[in-house]
Amino acid sequence: MKKQMLLVAVLAALSVQAGIAAPEKAADTPLKPLPGQTMAARFASVVLNKAHYKPLPLDDAMSEKIFDRYFKSLDAEKMFFTQADLDQYAIVRTRLDDAINNENLSVPFAIFNLYQQRFNERIAYARELVKQGKFEFGSDETYQYDREKADWAKSDAEIRDLWRKRVKNEWLRLKLAGKDDKAIRETLDKRYEGYLSPSRKLTSEDVFQIFMNAYAMSIEPHTNYLGPRAAENFDIAMRLSLEGIGCVLQSRDDYTVVREVVTGSPAGLSGKIKVGDKIVGVAKDEKTPMTEVLGWRLDDVVALIRGPKDSTVKLEIIPADAGPDGKHQFVTLVRQKISMEEQSAKKAVYEVKDGNAKRRVGVISLPTFYMDFEARRKGDKDFKSATRDVKRLLVELKKEKVDNVLIDLRNNGGGSLSEAVELTGLFIDKGPVVMQRTGDNKVEVESDTDPGMTWDGPMGVLVNRGSASASEIFAAAIQDYGRGIIIGEPSFGKGTVQTMFDLNRFAPGEKTRYGELKYTVAQFFRINGGTTQLRGVTPDIKLPTMGDSDQYGESSYENALPWTQIKPAVYIPAGEIKDILPLLDKKHDARVAKDKDFQYLTEDIALVKKQRKENSVSLNEVARRKERDQQEARAKLREARLLSPVPGADDPILVPDPKEALNKAISASAKPAGKAAQKVAGVKGALRSDDGLQGSERSLAAELEAEKQAKAAKDVLLNEAVHIMGDEVGLLKTDTRLAARVLPYAADSK
Repeated sequence: MKKQMLLVAVLAALSVQAGIAAPEKAADTPLKPLPGQTMAARFASVVLNKAHYKPLPLDDAMSEKIFDRYFKSLDAEKMFFTQADLDQYAIVRTRLDDAINNENLSVPFAIFNLYQQRFNERIAYARELVKQGKFEFGSDETYQYDREKADWAKSDAEIRDLWRKRVKNEWLRLKLAGKDDKAIRETLDKRYEGYLSPSRKLTSEDVFQIFMNAYAMSIEPHTNYLGPRAAENFDIAMRLSLEGIGCVLQSRDDYTVVREVVTGSPAGLSGKIKVGDKIVGVAKDEKTPMTEVLGWRLDDVVALIRGPKDSTVKLEIIPADAGPDGKHQFVTLVRQKISMEEQSAKKAVYEVKDGNAKRRVGVISLPTFYMDFEARRKGDKDFKSATRDVKRLLVELKKEKVDNVLIDLRNNGGGSLSEAVELTGLFIDKGPVVMQRTGDNKVEVESDTDPGMTWDGPMGVLVNRGSASASEIFAAAIQDYGRGIIIGEPSFGKGTVQTMFDLNRFAPGEKTRYGELKYTVAQFFRINGGTTQLRGVTPDIKLPTMGDSDQYGESSYENALPWTQIKPAVYIPAGEIKDILPLLDKKHDARVAKDKDFQYLTEDIALVKKQRKENSVSLNEVARRKERDQQEARAKLREARLLSPVPGADDPILVPDPKEALNKAISASAKPAGKAAQKVAGVKGALRSDDGLQGSERSLAAELEAEKQAKAAKDVLLNEAVHIMGDEVGLLKTDTRLAARVLPYAADSK
């Protein structure tokens, strides 16, 4: 479903409840502000007014921005409210600033309660349409599937017609996938009924967080309010560790289901927890009785299971291979520190043909710039750090005698600024990496002060639109120094610095938890004086652009800070990469012109962009069936190539890693029960056949199998980036003058 239907699921993940007792019952009663929330809102306004990089007064003009953003946050696709609903609250359009300053949040909560009422009404109408099932598919009607930029519906009749088309489209999708009317009716009724459950679990804390983010993000896109639990999850994401049992969980039909068991964790070592097991009860310690968690929000269950290291938790589970009435089992585990290794840096070695020669390219994938600040502050010599992990991997790649190194930062949204600086230091001798300008126009230079390089050979950085913030700092520094080749698509364009502020600093010693603010305090600038803000980092060698700048990236925000520049830092370029770029571009163009996988990907991207621009689908069965048959034929053709275990003649060959083989053997016991009932293609870059289903409507086994296929599938863009790295090695080895300009500091070009 689109954004408006995803709201309830997102809110569950963003819950800010402080406690871990039974969740607040909010199904049929209007929600009201909780004690402390009005104070937290006023504390936040003080910080945002005084300390933000772009301070904007909390006045009538800001109130209007909050008003618009709050309604859009609740109903992004404009499928629940009508214009009349907004008009009903027009009188308070300029008074939300007063609501915060006067510590009276009754109006934001009244608006939310109206949203809940409209949500229930629209879902009830959708279920009635499903029950009737009176759809004809012979007309030339169309359905607009993205209404984010559409006008609010003028009347209740108009919005009911929008829902009629939505239900009709979902019915048609299932019909084209081969479902009969009875199965379609059952699937859709269960789907819409399922939307009501998470909606009824929303709490006053959720409402407060939505409203406060409408305020914070009206100032600038990367300023946010985080309640106590959201702040805790943010900290976990940064340090890549937590204290628990080592299970990844998800909600399915009111059950909390084990989606993954972390290798080496208490759950994994016990051998008693399997993928697909349902957790129905939790005793958070040895003295607490078992609490039934059936129907609970996922974050409430997770909070109950987490606890201090070396403490005990007891679980009541229904095994994956048992039915709902199967015999329950009880498992007692001792919590330990869990490292989130899936988000850690990883390496791989590829061999690529270069004429009669073979080049070895080391690829390091870095999902985020993580750092365990607390462990580092305490002097823990083994604190988690992206730079430390990458340094270790570079040393290993040296021993494996790779010719070139590629740092894959695709979809790396950033993280620690210090990690970006220190990581850059692994590839330069020493010098400035990035500059920061604060709100009072003071400029500070962040530098690598550690002489020497961990890797002094040729290198490159692979980026895409999802590469942001710290990723852009690293890529920009590598580019400005002429140290490596930037490959991919223009990056996100987030050139701002955020810091965290604990609102309890206003009231030290109080038991009430007021949450935290993540707010912008400075702007990044490249050492060449420009900023990554808005424009991002432009690659030296461009690969197909997957998204549109008006849909995703800094330029998609209407209130993003503008691009600007300051005086450059003093630095000495490490090489003249520009001298080799025309030669690499020529080889790249010639290769992709003959690469069928690359051509398929380019065609699919163009088709997706065309569909996105049209923003509508036909509700005529004949027309849709023709489109579906064409898409299915394309998908099968792509899957056959991308999922083939036999690489193409010119594909890079992945060199087996003995350690990885051992890890796979160890984790083999954590397999989902049963076989995948359906093949769901999740291949990188391939258009997928539409089965008409959503999320948990597929079996867990099928979902995991699709993800496994996606991970194992040929990565067309990575393959081409590896080829480019191989080309560079060949050019440097055959032209000593070129090598002297590109790598003047290296003893030789390897």
